[in-house]
Amino acid sequence: MRPALVLLHRWFGLGVAIFLFISGATGALISFDHELDAALNPDLFHAHSGETAQRQIPGNELARAIEAADPRLRIGYVLTEVEPGHTSKMSVEGKIDPATGKPYELGFNQIGVDPVTGKVQAKRQWGEISLSRENLLPFIYKLHYSMHIPEVKGIELGIWFMGIVAMVWVLDCVIALYLSFPNWRSWRKSFAFRWQAGGHKLNFDLHRSGGVWVWLLLLVLAITSVSMNLTDPVVRPLVSAVSTLSPDAFSSRTMNPPDKPIPALLSRNEVAALARVEGTKRGWTAPVGGVFYASAFGLYGVGFFEPGNDHGDVGLGNPWLYFDGKDGRLIADRVPGTGSAGDIFLQLQFPLHSGRIAGLTGRIILSFLGVMVAMLSVTGVIIWVRKRRARLVTRTVPAPAPALQQVRQGTATVLE
Repeated sequence: MRPALVLLHRWFGLGVAIFLFISGATGALISFDHELDAALNPDLFHAHSGETAQRQIPGNELARAIEAADPRLRIGYVLTEVEPGHTSKMSVEGKIDPATGKPYELGFNQIGVDPVTGKVQAKRQWGEISLSRENLLPFIYKLHYSMHIPEVKGIELGIWFMGIVAMVWVLDCVIALYLSFPNWRSWRKSFAFRWQAGGHKLNFDLHRSGGVWVWLLLLVLAITSVSMNLTDPVVRPLVSAVSTLSPDAFSSRTMNPPDKPIPALLSRNEVAALARVEGTKRGWTAPVGGVFYASAFGLYGVGFFEPGNDHGDVGLGNPWLYFDGKDGRLIADRVPGTGSAGDIFLQLQFPLHSGRIAGLTGRIILSFLGVMVAMLSVTGVIIWVRKRRARLVTRTVPAPAPALQQVRQGTATVLE
């Protein structure tokens, strides 16, 4: 059994090494993507008006004014209020051009707006393949989970591909743990590092012992990677087989193509008012913090959080309510920590994968794990290269002549 598992580990590892290296290295960075992005792009994140005491324009009013100033666009997501000194970052999409029947090509899908003056300070196309300053962090972020493999006929090939890579990684984690303990009587060796030996011995220990020390965290990272990329097609069906799941606002609806958006009949203010009433009924104390409209589904989403906590920096994240964009019916909710065991399992996936479940400490740990994933990928390839060279050398060395072979065998017998 062990030789077969060694072979599987070798080819699984080689097959996904480059992709895990890239995901690990990029993951180490995007644990702090917002901080790095803000440092690179202050106009997008920091309001020119500064931490002024002047009254902020409510987010929904800002969005309405921007849509009125440029009839080509629709605001997809807006924060109702932001921290003093920060911009209001909004997602943007093009409305349908009557001349072509296609969405307007805006050249940007994200803007940063000064909440005091209402001025649009910065624009960018999030996810564009570009290493420019304004696009660097979004480029790294999207590279992390899709390798920028393009969508084909509505199928997100990059997300599917990296989801499959993650499934291979889960299997390889289990195999690697078994192989790391060839002799259970000397199990301590599997945790040791021969620092002074250097060379291939240290490289081997970094790969084996390094993986053993953080194995459980790596397994969690691998499982959550599958969940992040393949929630609807793979993870939800598997979880629903063992636990009842609450209705999902999006999986119950068919997504319309970009050229056939579903118009909203209710305004953001009207939906926010509905959400406040519902939040009060549930005893929620956090204010309505953000509103988005998914035109492909005809759904509004309303999140409850304090200004500056839109990412849900600790725990399982923020609660959300989802409303029909035509009649305002409450379609579904996402309330962290509630629901079935399956619901809570799904709620755990992003907080665990991002480290945000443990706040800043968790993000630091996840950044370290990203470095470890990259290191294990490199050391694994080095081990394979070294063994392959040794096998090639063995094959190219000519077999000794029969007479010499007899002499060697006789010498060996005497020495024994």
